[in-house]
Amino acid sequence: MLNRFARVFINKLFTPLARLFLKLGLSPDVVTIIGTAGVCVGALGFYPRHEFFWGSLIVAVFALFDTLDGAMARLSGRSSRWGAYLDSTLDRVGDSAIFGGLVLWYAGDGGTPYLAALALACLILGSVVSYSKARAEGLGMTANVGIAERADRLVAVLIATGFVGLGLPEVLLTVVLSLLALASLITVIQRMLEVRRQAFEIA
Repeated sequence: MLNRFARVFINKLFTPLARLFLKLGLSPDVVTIIGTAGVCVGALGFYPRHEFFWGSLIVAVFALFDTLDGAMARLSGRSSRWGAYLDSTLDRVGDSAIFGGLVLWYAGDGGTPYLAALALACLILGSVVSYSKARAEGLGMTANVGIAERADRLVAVLIATGFVGLGLPEVLLTVVLSLLALASLITVIQRMLEVRRQAFEIA
């Protein structure tokens, strides 16, 4: 939902910054790599130490680079299949770092195995959501359906984790991770059914 309703607004908001980065000589690919590196530092450097607020803040700032690199590519006319591939691949790295950081805390000093399991479920299912779409497109079909797109999952987990870092009870994160895991599972099933429908129509 966020991809559909917020992307146009965000693109307009960050277009001036995209123009500035281009004037400074930065390429979209470099911004993509910087953004992913920042997300990984924020998640893996802070979440395992239970510094949820600062970790979420850093991740949120660098996650904006995911919008900036696309805006820069359009403004510079450098949009390419390589850029799209790099962006999608590094998105998986960043997402894994976010949920992986939560797994490290709750499976370690956090001492809450069920929350570690929920974060791990979100990590795995989120990857399958992305793979199910990519594999469908590789077979000449589409899988643009589902209730849990990447932006929705990212915003939900960052808000919940950040508020828990500010002192709200961890039941908030428990509920959010549970819902994200369930929504991701439903999305995988929706995409599988959509691809199955197309496959039988083609046959």
